[in-house]
Amino acid sequence: MFRMMIEKLKKHPKRIVFTEGSDPRILEASARLLSGTFLTPVLVGSKEEVLAAAEREGFNIRGAEIVDPETYPRFDEMVDKMVELRKGKMTPEQCRELLHQGNYFGTMLVKMGDADCLLGGATYSTADTVRPALQIIKTKPGNKIVSSCFILVRDSATGENEVLAMGDCAINIEPSEDDLVEIAYEVARCARVFGVDPKVAMLSYSTHGSGKGPVVDKMRNATEKILAGAPDFEVDGELQFDAAVDQRVATTKCPDSKVAGHANTFIFPDISSGNIGYKIAQRLGHFDAYGPILLGLNAPINDLSRGCNALEVYSMAIITAALS
Repeated sequence: MFRMMIEKLKKHPKRIVFTEGSDPRILEASARLLSGTFLTPVLVGSKEEVLAAAEREGFNIRGAEIVDPETYPRFDEMVDKMVELRKGKMTPEQCRELLHQGNYFGTMLVKMGDADCLLGGATYSTADTVRPALQIIKTKPGNKIVSSCFILVRDSATGENEVLAMGDCAINIEPSEDDLVEIAYEVARCARVFGVDPKVAMLSYSTHGSGKGPVVDKMRNATEKILAGAPDFEVDGELQFDAAVDQRVATTKCPDSKVAGHANTFIFPDISSGNIGYKIAQRLGHFDAYGPILLGLNAPINDLSRGCNALEVYSMAIITAALS
């Protein structure tokens, strides 16, 4: 999977902002990325601090670009641009203060075309990564929300990767029917980047009316709305998970379904079930989980776990760049 994305990036190299440029995990991942020559790290921070940290940890970051908000030559232009983007919601003084923070400064580097994408969150919270993205990058035309998905990967018996997509597991706490429609489209689009031909299951505790309740209605209605807007979209719902993935169960519960029994893209009714679901797959199903991958923005902005390691930074950097 990563080989495919790296080959794509070699043909069209990208520049990725790391908002915490002096963090040892960022530096280790950057050194590895630089050895591949397909992705240029743009490290936010004091040049002296970043270089000292790299030397102290023993990482060769020659070829990386280090950008310090304190000495950035276009800083005043950046302030003016952010004031314009915030449309009266922030004063120039407030924007100037925020742009001394790596998360806002890095997001504006993407907005101003100095980089293609951004990866943050090694020390920032998810909210501190998502908030500048919503305020500055904003949602794509036609999108009303930012959502997320996880890509889950494990080796299969054939020797190829088994790849699944799950959403929304990190952002929208209680998505509406219309939110779920947008989430399904975005997760399916993301799945295609990873070589998945998405077959989407709208999950519930009911299969085609076997159970009753507001969540059942929500998933069924969302499915109908998806098909009304895109009749060729491969989706079914509401489906229980066993009917979605097990052909024997699907034959019994919903024999006419074109998705049930071989779904590979899963949409959950809320963040609780989504977060629990992907972690069960990760821990008990022995899948590697990549994400959360933020969806619906005008540029790829992604969030790291504060407990991440350098390999996870490296992997998420490739994923983020491949989406740009």
